[in-house]
This record gives sequence, C-alpha cells and structure tokens, in this order.
Amino acid sequence: MATTPAAEPKTNRIGLTVIDYKGGKTTLCAGCGHNAISERIIEAMYDMGVKPERVVKLSGIGCSSKSPAYFMNRSHSFNSVHGRMPSVATGAMLANRNLIALGVSGDGDTASIGIGQFVHLMRRNLPVIYIIEDNGVYGLTKGQFSATADLGSKLKSGVINDLPPIDTCAMAIELGATFVGRSFSGDKKQLSTLLKAAVAHHGTVMLDVVSPCVTFNDHEGSTKSYKYVKDHEETLQEINFVPHFEEISVEYDPGSTASVTMHDGSHLQLRKLEEDYDPTDRIRAIERLIRAHDAGEVLTGLFYVNTKAPSFIEMLNMVDEPLAMLPESQTRPGREALEAAMEELR
Repeated sequence: MATTPAAEPKTNRIGLTVIDYKGGKTTLCAGCGHNAISERIIEAMYDMGVKPERVVKLSGIGCSSKSPAYFMNRSHSFNSVHGRMPSVATGAMLANRNLIALGVSGDGDTASIGIGQFVHLMRRNLPVIYIIEDNGVYGLTKGQFSATADLGSKLKSGVINDLPPIDTCAMAIELGATFVGRSFSGDKKQLSTLLKAAVAHHGTVMLDVVSPCVTFNDHEGSTKSYKYVKDHEETLQEINFVPHFEEISVEYDPGSTASVTMHDGSHLQLRKLEEDYDPTDRIRAIERLIRAHDAGEVLTGLFYVNTKAPSFIEMLNMVDEPLAMLPESQTRPGREALEAAMEELR
C-alpha cells in the first residue's frame, strides 16, 4: 500500500525553518507574557530571514533576562550582571558592527539598577534592539513594585504604590533613541510588526512591552494585568510592514497613512487612528505619552521614528570591517605611532 510522503517543512527566504529559530524549553510560569514575546521574536526573525548566527542576544538579571534562552539557540548569547547589559551590547557592536544586537531586559533591570546604563545607551543611538519586558514588579523576588509601577497600583498583598512611575518610552525619546514604541504581549499582530520593523532600523530601537506577571501582578487593582491592559489600551495607529524583499501591494490614502522608508529599504506604513499624530515629531510624542499617563491609558504603537539621525557607529567614523577582525598591526600601532602621538602632546 502506497504511503503519502511527509510534507517538506516550510522554509523562509534563506532556507531555514521555524525550528531553526527556536530555543530551549521555557522555565517561566505558564501564561507569563514573556513567553509570548519570545514567540513573536522567533516569528519576526524567521519572517525577515535573519541568519541566527548574525544575532547576539544580551540580557541582565531577572525573569526577562532568562528569556533569550528560549529563542534562537544558534545565536551568540551573553547574560550580563544586573543592569549592565547596555555596556556589553555597546562592546559587542563596536567589536563587530555586522552583528544584530538584541537586548532583552526587564523593568527592574532597566529602570532601577540599570537606569544609568540605559540613559547612555539611549543617547548614543547604538544599533541595538532593546526590549523591556515590563510587568511592573520584581518577579524573582516575590513581586515588589518596580520603578515602572503606576501610582495607585495595588499588590496582591493589598499594598498601594505611592510613587510615580518612570516612563521609559518618554525618556528614550527625549534622550535620542530613534525608534520608540510600546506594545502588549497579548497583541500578536502589533508586536510582531514592530519587531520586524526593528530589524530593519539601524539605530537604537526601544520597545516597552507590557508583559503581565501571572504570579504576582495579574490581579484586580494591578495596572499591568491582562484585564487592565485589554480594558485600557489605546492604540495610536494600525501598523503594516513591507520588507525590502517583497513588493508593496498595499494601497493607502496618503492623507490617513504615514509611510516610513527604513534603513534597509523596507516600508513601515502607519494608518493614523489619531488624525494629527506625527511619529516623526519628538515633542508631540512626549506630550502624547504624558496625556495618556494622566488619563490612565495604556498607549501602544510606534511613538517616534527617525531614520535620518546618524548611529553611534557612524558618529565614530569606524571602518567598514569589524574591529574584531582587523589584524594586530592595525589595532595595535607600533612604537613609531606612539612616539608621534606623544610628540603632539609635548
């Protein structure tokens, strides 16, 4: 009796299957929003045809910083100490500009112990995708409030937060990041589209992703629970992304849709849900975030994009060849060069 041959697994434009982008089995709590983010990263990298070996995954400490183990196990990876991931990301990109740096951090790792490093990473416009898996609590130490917890939010124990939150998106825009947005781990389409566009951007991408902690912060009174976000989410625009290797086939009304050409030739199309919103206007972006906070809205979408600002690599006038691959004769000048430099200082 003849048997039907097994169907060949579907491959992307570089001949890889989704399995090639998978990682280890998650050890996070069932239902954790971080796992959904990992799935969207796998999806975006597969759809964009990114070679896993070109990616360096970076993280700090916390539940979020365990996440890189759960996707792209063929990529390079470095788990740094608490709050210090931006320094490692900077070193990696200066050593090899051909890498795609993907940093995964948490609201505690970023907005508390790592806030100083976060500030300087944002102002340099280093080519890096920086994802904050934001649940408003310290999940590894039993759910205390983090610095992004909203004023008036309640813990499971009944304790009320009496401190105002740090808005990492507003901070990133003010400091100089060139692609800033917020999404929700439960919004598959929006998050996947933003991640694909992030791959096409050559500069600092900062995505704050509200990612509910099902163990410590998914209850009544939390402003980062699944229910609260679903009830209070306000979306700035409908986002479509057309990668550079596909033809644009979507028709749109120029008056209602902004089209942004990304660094690699891809196109980001933003259909406005707020008539007068301009994602290239820094001042308007920060003002809209402040209004959303005052209204108790969970504002999502792409807040700000700038494809014209030079990246940190360009500002340093670095050579095209990665520094890590240059011969010692170029990276370690001889005695004559040192003597010439000393002579200039006399």
